[in-house]
Amino acid sequence: MENEYPGKFIVFEGLDGSGQSTQTNLLKHFLSKQGYSILITKEPTLDSQAGKLIRSALDKEKELSPKELQQLFAEDRKEHVNNVIIPALEVGTWVISDRYFFSSFAFGASDGIDIEWLIEINKGFPLPDATFLLEVRPEICVQRIQSRGKPQQLFEYEEKLKNVWEGYKKVADRFNGIHIIDGEQSIEKVAEDVTGIIQDTLF
Repeated sequence: MENEYPGKFIVFEGLDGSGQSTQTNLLKHFLSKQGYSILITKEPTLDSQAGKLIRSALDKEKELSPKELQQLFAEDRKEHVNNVIIPALEVGTWVISDRYFFSSFAFGASDGIDIEWLIEINKGFPLPDATFLLEVRPEICVQRIQSRGKPQQLFEYEEKLKNVWEGYKKVADRFNGIHIIDGEQSIEKVAEDVTGIIQDTLF
């Protein structure tokens, strides 16, 4: 459903290591200077029981089937939307989320799940006013992930990320308001591209 609340809803998407968290924080800084009230959030959350189970699966501590994992994402998202996103939008706060249901569509499809089923279990959640899909080659993403010095999570391997990107391209063709940004530019140039689109479409 379209966002019908006073606040604007913005989402950053991309492969792991594509820079969503960095751009989320830069956009918050930019919009705050314009006088807007901003809430930054992230999926999966760490608050719900479903979110904790997702973390265990991503960290390869718990084994779940692809469908079980995506059902948990939808459960976690329901709590996130109802308890965090909508209450903020209702009072005019702009919400910036690092990942949303487009991640479920792309990552779930990469696991062989039918995208129509994925869309169905995420039906009824508000559509973002703008989604920024950061395009970074899978091999670059893996280099960035490995440079963090932490164990690689379930999807953080080059072949897997290639399949995820194919899923993202299908999503971008299907939904309105998705802007593909070259995420291999400098951090500053990516932020400039994002704010330019925000100014053209949401102000």
